[in-house]
Amino acid sequence: MTKFSDLNLNPKVLKAIEEAGYETPTPIQEGAIPPALEGRDVLGIAQTGTGKTASFTLPMITLLHRGRARARMPRSLVLCPTRELAAQVAENFDIYAKHTKLTKALLIGGVSFKEQDQLIDKGVDVLIATPGRLLDHFERGKLLLTGVQIMVVDEADRMLDMGFIPDIERIFGLTPFTRQTLFFSATMAPEIERITNTFLSNPERVEVARQASASETIAQHVVVFRPSRKDREGSEKRAVLRAMIESEGENCRNGIIFCNRKVDVDVVAKSMKKNGYDAAPIHGDLDQSTRMRTLDGFRDGTLRFLVASDVAARGLDIPNVSHVFNYDVPSHAEDYVHRIGRTGRAGREGRAMMISVPRDDKNLEAIERLIQTEIPRMDNPAKVGAAPNAPEPAAEEAKPARTRTRTRREKPAAAPAETVEQPQPQTPAAAEESRGKSRSRPRGGERRKGEREAEVVGMGDDMPSFIALSFAERRTG
Repeated sequence: MTKFSDLNLNPKVLKAIEEAGYETPTPIQEGAIPPALEGRDVLGIAQTGTGKTASFTLPMITLLHRGRARARMPRSLVLCPTRELAAQVAENFDIYAKHTKLTKALLIGGVSFKEQDQLIDKGVDVLIATPGRLLDHFERGKLLLTGVQIMVVDEADRMLDMGFIPDIERIFGLTPFTRQTLFFSATMAPEIERITNTFLSNPERVEVARQASASETIAQHVVVFRPSRKDREGSEKRAVLRAMIESEGENCRNGIIFCNRKVDVDVVAKSMKKNGYDAAPIHGDLDQSTRMRTLDGFRDGTLRFLVASDVAARGLDIPNVSHVFNYDVPSHAEDYVHRIGRTGRAGREGRAMMISVPRDDKNLEAIERLIQTEIPRMDNPAKVGAAPNAPEPAAEEAKPARTRTRTRREKPAAAPAETVEQPQPQTPAAAEESRGKSRSRPRGGERRKGEREAEVVGMGDDMPSFIALSFAERRTG
């Protein structure tokens, strides 16, 4: 069995590894460290939680232990897709380089530019950054990348998902052509393959697991749940989540609950706290200090449940996560692998449980195709939702069908005809007298009590009597 002492690492690095409690490298570490120490480019493909961070941190410290960085010119560069992953790499560097004199700087958003500028001005050996903040410093003239000897791209497939590939290509162009490149990813999408072919020179390909496969130490289950009514889906789904946690009993020491949307992260976290569970949200809209404080609480055990969006799905090195709960089925099958990779790390056993509603059927099938296995179904532990074998409501029952035959409305019976006295023809004098009476009422004036309002026919003063007679007939008809 290979040990770290067999990998030609610097003695000071080996001492730090021993103090950290590690003896045997993981497969990705065993495959990537030797060619990296030889100065070759490395293309590492491994699932989340297999120790990729140490695969580039250990050889990088060994290669850089001699030499000194100049102001604003880092000797190595590590690019990470998220602030959390960059902070984790910085922590790993501190652990393994504590017996050396190497320096580092962490360039992430949410931190003052002034503090970061001061570190860069002093000169750092290792620069750990997210692409956006790195380019911000470069465009401000505070950073030069012409002295980079080793460049690391971590979680490249996540870079692709977050739209960082143009930034990565630009950064590659700012570094020397003679640099050594260590490129790590959990999956190899066509765009990632194109970048490796463009910027890596005859790399050593190290693939220790099938692409996007789930760890064998993780027990996976899914509850296929159908709400009783559409407007009750949210509340019933949260009840199912709580019942799943209760069904695990004391085995559920802690857990990460993943949601697809930030708004659901807040709702689920609030619901968990309302029902007596120690939970807190983490997503991209929270400020960096809140996110780091929440993560620290989850790491040290003061926080039991972390309700997260996919910003926390990659790179969080929390080795003792017992459970992962997928409140939502992820829209991208690869995200499922990264989510459940938060448990079952370093050979430990873990459990991943998921809730699937009818509209998630296609996404669930895509996940099972990707991991090439069927996720075992489990009974709904909560007594909510529609019955498991209840038939779907028929379309005709849900909405009454329209009938083409319209029911004709019956006309009310005609009232018995009344004998109406036909008006007698008026003489010209009588017609003139009638017109005079209608004109005598003032405009806008009020009627006298008991007086019926006469219908005014606006035909002018010289209306012939035969026309007045025809209107009178229409009124009485």
